[in-house]
Amino acid sequence: MRIAEARVIVTCPGRNFVTLKIVTDDGVTGVGDATLNGRELAVTAYLREHVGPALIGRDPARIEDTWQYLYRGAYWRRGPVTMTAIAAVDTALWDLKGKVAGLPVYQLLGGRSRDGVTVYGHANAATVDEVPAAVAVLVADGYRAVRVQCGIPGLAKTYGVSTTGDRYEPADAAVPSEESWSTERYLAHVPAVFARVRAEFGPGLRLLHDVHHRLTPIEAARLGRSLEPYALTWMEDPVPAELQDGFRLIRAHTTTPIAVGEVFNSIWDCEQLLREQLIDYLRCSVGHAGGITHLRRIFDLAALYHVRSGSHGATDLSPVCLAAALHLDLSIPNFGLQEHMPHTAETDRVFPHAYRFSAGLMHPGDEPGLGVDIDEELAARYPYRPASLPVNRLEDGTLHSW
Repeated sequence: MRIAEARVIVTCPGRNFVTLKIVTDDGVTGVGDATLNGRELAVTAYLREHVGPALIGRDPARIEDTWQYLYRGAYWRRGPVTMTAIAAVDTALWDLKGKVAGLPVYQLLGGRSRDGVTVYGHANAATVDEVPAAVAVLVADGYRAVRVQCGIPGLAKTYGVSTTGDRYEPADAAVPSEESWSTERYLAHVPAVFARVRAEFGPGLRLLHDVHHRLTPIEAARLGRSLEPYALTWMEDPVPAELQDGFRLIRAHTTTPIAVGEVFNSIWDCEQLLREQLIDYLRCSVGHAGGITHLRRIFDLAALYHVRSGSHGATDLSPVCLAAALHLDLSIPNFGLQEHMPHTAETDRVFPHAYRFSAGLMHPGDEPGLGVDIDEELAARYPYRPASLPVNRLEDGTLHSW
């Protein structure tokens, strides 16, 4: 069996997705997610012009060798475009191997370590008074963990909060829109949000909050300490992670658990954070961190330092990525949580899948491979639409982390 085709499919059933479909000479297929939010066509070109031609004629069973071939062989290593492309190939090869073996991918990874994958949902509201109702909707749906985001008085827009009442989707314009930010307003407001949620829902519900890289280490330490009475499961991405020494300062001043890694794409992005036990949850995704092969390697390292998984799983990744994440989540010993934002009905039709949600848990299903595919005829009805993530400025006009 040899790889005969590496087909790149771009579709936009409500938002943009890039899918790689690998086809063997005897007709077996595997799919991988190559979506990079706001930079989708960069990965598309990398796959079509560089990676795809190099795959033709290779043995699809040699997953590890192919991973090393694409990573070491490119010379220019790492980076989001390269690692997203490698992830798509790797995930597609695992899907293909599962189909050949007649087994779901999680069985190839060692079998189940749990009955189901605990997922968290997103609750957002414009005001503190509206937050409990948003949380209650998710609790009624069975979620056992909820990420809470709230509008900030004095700011027109706030990350994670929909202005339309629809599902939150930040990629909103061909040219990036601009938003305004105030750290002072934010730090003064957030503790009251979680005080309200804890008062209404008690200690049993797991609560999370995304800071979105917007603070300095000392500001993050202050926020973490102010949130300690409300026992968050994690405070996500409190600072930009380029300066990893900054996490030592946060760690020294608060016991609020820390989750990072959504923008990481290799084991080298998190090695220091893991080794020095500066974080509690690692949020790397299958789609951006080199695929199942590399992310499993990262989580194995994390397990040595008491760090659990918390993989990114928002709708900027396709159902192919979610399916792959669920197979990995089900198998690893140090699983923590999995992010879950339901895709649109249009997206679900384009990507038929076997995974399911029930009572706060998800399961990837027992179909051979990943249990997800792409309907190419339907996908062709949704052409690509340029969409960029916003940029952020302080109230005085200074560019700030979005």
